[in-house]
Amino acid sequence: MAVDVLSAGKAQLPSTARSRSRRLAVRHFKLTLLLPLIALFAFLLMPVLLLQLYFSFHQWTVYLGSWSEADFVGLDLFQEVLTDPRFGWAVVRSLAFATSSTLGCFVFGFLLAYLMYKPFRGQAFFYIIFILPMLTVPVVVAYTAEMMLYQSGPINDLISKIIGVDFKPAWLSNPDIALAAVALLEIWNWTPFSFIILLAGLSAIPKEPIEAAEILGASKWRIFWEVQLPLLRPVIFLALVLRFLEAMAEFPKTWALFQGGPGSATETLPIYIFMTTWQYFQISKGAAMSYIVMVLMVVIVLIAIQLLRREKRSLDQMYELRAKEAEG
Repeated sequence: MAVDVLSAGKAQLPSTARSRSRRLAVRHFKLTLLLPLIALFAFLLMPVLLLQLYFSFHQWTVYLGSWSEADFVGLDLFQEVLTDPRFGWAVVRSLAFATSSTLGCFVFGFLLAYLMYKPFRGQAFFYIIFILPMLTVPVVVAYTAEMMLYQSGPINDLISKIIGVDFKPAWLSNPDIALAAVALLEIWNWTPFSFIILLAGLSAIPKEPIEAAEILGASKWRIFWEVQLPLLRPVIFLALVLRFLEAMAEFPKTWALFQGGPGSATETLPIYIFMTTWQYFQISKGAAMSYIVMVLMVVIVLIAIQLLRREKRSLDQMYELRAKEAEG
């Protein structure tokens, strides 16, 4: 009996050694990937962040001579930013813009992904067509839209012919719809991003649960709602978070079309920070605003990571439960 136990222990040693070796190899691979990123952060990004932090605590503009002689003002700049009504409205506009454009990109991206995830003839052609908007330079998108969205332009003419009513909203001069116009451009420009992520997620769903549901007579809607959607939740969450963060930073299309106008209708956070720093030359206030926005984005990312981990744990538990049910 003792000999059998000893033999079993020896047999397990190579397996344990291989497992340990595999973990070390994975760890080494991760470090190899991280080292260039750490070096990039240390030598390129860190000096910029430190200089920006210096400006956030020192009052300086380009008219005050050397930046190294700027007066220390403590937290005064942060207090000024947080009590600035324009900054508050810029936050509101950015959140409204990012939320609406993210949801639009998700809806259209999901519909396209669901239509495309099963192979069919000519799929590659449609795939290229669908991702073309994302490959278009944002400034080109903005100037093309400017020509298309004139009050007597082709977009309004086309809509008028479709609905049979003279439809000529002033997309480029009406402050009530200017931000919505940029959101529509953002949806057109970045729906392919959501489409690619969601298509990859749909394609990676195991076929076995779907086939089992079909054998049991489940309808396509029930299969989608009870099988595909739960398995796709982490991918959906990732697509929403990445798209939201990018939309919060949108600048080129908004600036090329409106420069924050009409009035202040499109004065989002990136626009207001740019105007404060490079038009009003309030370098220190711009730096303080940038740090506040950066902290806000870091908080959103950390919350998103925690929620994504929770979704992954929930998915792993569901897989384990189904595996036990299959064994039973």
